[in-house]
Amino acid sequence: MTETARPAVRPARPFFSSGPCAKRPGWTPEALKGALVGRSHRSKPGKAKLKDAIERTRLLLGVPADYRIGIVPASDTGAVEMAMWSLLGPREIDIYAWESFGEDWVTDTVKQLKLKAELHKAPYGQLPELKTTRDRDVVFLWNGTTSGVKVPNGDWIAADREGLTICDATSAAFAMDLPWDKLDVTTFSWQKVLGGEAAHGMLILSPRAVARLESHTPAWPMPKIFRMTKGGKIVDGIFEGETINTPSMVAVEDYLDALTWAESVGGLKGLIQRSNDNLKALEDWSAKSGWCGFLAEDRAVRSNTSVCLKVTDPWFTALSDEAKAEAAKKIASVLEKEGVALDIAGYRAAPPGLRIWCGATVDQTDIQALTPWLDWAWSQVKQQTKG
Repeated sequence: MTETARPAVRPARPFFSSGPCAKRPGWTPEALKGALVGRSHRSKPGKAKLKDAIERTRLLLGVPADYRIGIVPASDTGAVEMAMWSLLGPREIDIYAWESFGEDWVTDTVKQLKLKAELHKAPYGQLPELKTTRDRDVVFLWNGTTSGVKVPNGDWIAADREGLTICDATSAAFAMDLPWDKLDVTTFSWQKVLGGEAAHGMLILSPRAVARLESHTPAWPMPKIFRMTKGGKIVDGIFEGETINTPSMVAVEDYLDALTWAESVGGLKGLIQRSNDNLKALEDWSAKSGWCGFLAEDRAVRSNTSVCLKVTDPWFTALSDEAKAEAAKKIASVLEKEGVALDIAGYRAAPPGLRIWCGATVDQTDIQALTPWLDWAWSQVKQQTKG
């Protein structure tokens, strides 16, 4: 094969990890100088900062005024668990899984909570048939972080449903349009599209979800960090900045900084556009690469954040599964050693390939600078492997 020239231009920021993700452009530790350190999160200033984070999230995402937004423990995982353990039980369930985190929610629903659920599955790179039954609850991801496959819209969700929709939107919030009228529970974390610090999750509840909370008592013991009601009524303070447990006020300050940046680039529309532009840069390159395509072949369901690539070169596809996995790891390793792309190996349970974060905090110029290096690394690994 013709040797690919070593590129001369490097990405200014080689941070393409799918979580925690790149900080916003221009970020330095100076952004945290206003953090309320050494003070109680229950003090007036502490509550004010937490309430500010909630209300600016509402404004940026366009969350309806009658939906409640809470800051909860344990990232997006904690938010999803909190919702499932608190709300599931009264109705049968449709649950969707097409990648690893969707499988986790299946495990929790069926094996831990031991609830009756109909499982809708699809292999990595595809979506199962999306449909809702009016009287059933639905658990699904909006974007599969480890498969690069997103739900294209909310048209499949019944407007007159009786059950609740529980949506893990952690790699979708701030990068995709979310139809709030179709979502009863929505969760995400700070460390994805806005590049905030990890550990805290966001839980958004519709009035229908609140009504379920206040009318349903779970059949299982509820850990303290999952309890959102007292005496049959929702604890409003949780959704006004009075967190269940102690949050990091440094992480809160970082999230507020990320929100300020998001507002400066045009709000939600600007964030979506930045993610779309990054995806397009990869699509333009892929069309000419001759060796690389997308795990999500259908563009309508292709993520614009966690973009998963697969090697389409005939030589690679003829390799054993073990050899494919090793070659893909080598590509990521070569790029990391060069310092041009960090943490882009595909997810361990996904088909062998690469995963490049294209969320809004990544600059398109860095994606464009990365693509020649992808070609170069592929060339290096192919030559070495063929011997």
